[in-house]
Amino acid sequence: MAGIVNYIKESFGELKNNVTWTPWAEVQKLTILVAVFSIIFSLAIWGVDTVFSKVISSYFELIKG
Repeated sequence: MAGIVNYIKESFGELKNNVTWTPWAEVQKLTILVAVFSIIFSLAIWGVDTVFSKVISSYFELIKG
């Protein structure tokens, strides 16, 4: 059990002293950028899905007669 506690203490020390964190303003900017591109990409996929759905429905209606 003492090994686990020591590991956690060393991990926190490593994160606090040796990790270079990105500045908060840059994190916010990049988060907004990722959110915007995620929304654009999801809308593009939705549009392609809708078009393919209509094409396939039309094809099966044509085959059905």
